[in-house]
Amino acid sequence: MFVGTWWSLMPPIVAIALALLTKEVYLSLFAGCALGALLVAEFHPWIAFDTLFNTMIDSVDFSILMFMILLGMIVMLMQESGGTRAYGEWASSHLKSKRSALVTTSLLGALIFVDDYFNCLTVGSVMRPVTDKYKVSRAKLAYIIDATAAPVCIIAPISSWAAASTLTFRRAAPCPVLRCSLKPFRSTSMQF
Repeated sequence: MFVGTWWSLMPPIVAIALALLTKEVYLSLFAGCALGALLVAEFHPWIAFDTLFNTMIDSVDFSILMFMILLGMIVMLMQESGGTRAYGEWASSHLKSKRSALVTTSLLGALIFVDDYFNCLTVGSVMRPVTDKYKVSRAKLAYIIDATAAPVCIIAPISSWAAASTLTFRRAAPCPVLRCSLKPFRSTSMQF
């Protein structure tokens, strides 16, 4: 009844409006998803809950989710143990100009290729004190980090992108037109 009508625009509109009003992104996204499930289930609460739950279970790969959680834990461990501060002090003593700080940021961004979010979190937390010392704007630091994070991670064969694309190819159905399977065409650098 609500699928394919203007009502289908309501969940994203509600999610965006709530995010702007409350500044709570996760809660707003969940509210938008819940409204979408209610619309699909024609406002039957139990069917909506079942639809929402099954959609979340079917669409989430828990191995990648656990990988992301572990990477976040490593970043927090580095920050809490003082590793980022120690690197910042070492880099401050060895880097002598604004340009060398920016080049080091780019190189460090290219070296950490496990995950693009991990790259942003790690390089940002490590290089922020160094670039602050040389009065590099945070926007420029963020641009350099973002410009090196995802491109390097997409190309790297050992990354979360590789795991996600392998999972995507594994779930792909055989190609009926060519009468072949997509297995020979798996690539770790292919992005969807």
